[in-house]
Amino acid sequence: MSAYRQLEERFERLAHLSGAAAVLQWDWAAIMPMGGAKARSRQLAELDVIRHEIITDTRLAGLLGEAESTRDALNPWQDANLTEMRHRWTHANALPADLVAALSTAASECELAWRSARASNDYPTFQKAFESLLSLVREKAAAKSAAVGLSNYDALIDSYDPGFTCTEIDVFFTDLAVFLPDFLEKVLDKQGALPAPVVPKGPFPLDKQRTLSRVLMRRLGFDFEHGRLDESHHPFCGGVSEDVRITTRYDEVNFTSSLMAVLHETGHAIYERGLPIEWYTQPVGEARSMSLHESQSLLMEMQICRSNEFFCFAAPLLRQAFGMADADVAFSPDNLHRLALRVEPGFIRVDADEVTYPFHIMLRYRLEKAMIKGDLRASDLPGAWNEGMLEFLGLTPETDRDGCLQDIHWAAGEIGYFPSYTLGALIAAQLFSSARAQLADIDNALTSGEFQDLIAWLGDKVHSQASRYSSHQLIERATGLPLATDAFKAHLGARYLA
Repeated sequence: MSAYRQLEERFERLAHLSGAAAVLQWDWAAIMPMGGAKARSRQLAELDVIRHEIITDTRLAGLLGEAESTRDALNPWQDANLTEMRHRWTHANALPADLVAALSTAASECELAWRSARASNDYPTFQKAFESLLSLVREKAAAKSAAVGLSNYDALIDSYDPGFTCTEIDVFFTDLAVFLPDFLEKVLDKQGALPAPVVPKGPFPLDKQRTLSRVLMRRLGFDFEHGRLDESHHPFCGGVSEDVRITTRYDEVNFTSSLMAVLHETGHAIYERGLPIEWYTQPVGEARSMSLHESQSLLMEMQICRSNEFFCFAAPLLRQAFGMADADVAFSPDNLHRLALRVEPGFIRVDADEVTYPFHIMLRYRLEKAMIKGDLRASDLPGAWNEGMLEFLGLTPETDRDGCLQDIHWAAGEIGYFPSYTLGALIAAQLFSSARAQLADIDNALTSGEFQDLIAWLGDKVHSQASRYSSHQLIERATGLPLATDAFKAHLGARYLA
């Protein structure tokens, strides 16, 4: 058996173990009784150690070297797969097994502490668990830095978004930091000169929200034979490509927050389902990067499902779901569209509009860099957070629940992930601009609730390509241009000031 084929077999084993861990993690977040937390933490830690042992097996180094010496015998997909194998091997071999186990256990403990601390607005309880986890993440960053030849924080970014570094991200964020404040002021002035949209009055029963979510998911292309919708503390998309698990959280007073979370996660799920089935168990068959993943969810939620065309299609379904009369102004397409585009600085990232959302990410990006560098201690995080919120959005949270405790990512040890959200917004705008140019009847299709052509376009340009190309190559192949802020700024201008 060739060295390359032996590598495929080993990475197939890793994929099956990772899939099992992903479903266990979904269960942890969605339905696991709290009494099972310690056992689940041990199970996940054990799976992490087993996967680490497989990928750090000393024989893999020889197989990689042998396979790389005969690359000419590989087809383009296999060649790209070998590149991805080497990238994963390099990251994994940077970490000793005891650190992998410690990180897994500490992340599980910290997430449990976060759940309790967020519910009771008790930062000190979270801080104790987070201090231990942050110390381990810094250790991981330093080890990966030495292995991949990047700065500590860039090495963490490279785990989520290979090819992106602070040098490029800083250029994008600096551009947005110059553009957005004046733009936001103009949008708020324009909004202020118009009558406020009518806010639909609840309550909106949870069973009706669940039914509506499933109706819209099906219309968008979600496959319930290969996925499901559940509830959790924080919306997410997990599972595996053949069995995609998405979650949301419902509010009887405000159905729009949950609905938009569902539509967002549906974008993630459709990407997962569109990956090439023949490469499911190989690194090259996985989603290209977290920024590409976020581009698919943001394209679905922001570009499509907050458009006027979408609400022309969806308004009757919303009225039917909640038993509203056709003449109800609150559920008219125009009013729902205006509500979806309402711009207002707020405390909560997941509820933020697309104009203020980058500020939330730039704040987290700043804090992450400082934490990894050692310039920001866990005990000082609430104060630094509040200072940043005042600087970026002119707001000061009254509670840590609305401040540094609102997101699950740091509690799960996911530092280096947040830049992906705004990178994803830039990619989404650039992709949708290209799709509009190439799909002549796209507006009429969206108005009719026909999403197949757009999903097929994304499938061809993004989903089916998986990790065959780098993020930068894939974006340029799909749009004809390197990634920039231009399409995002043009999209905001056309939507909010035209």
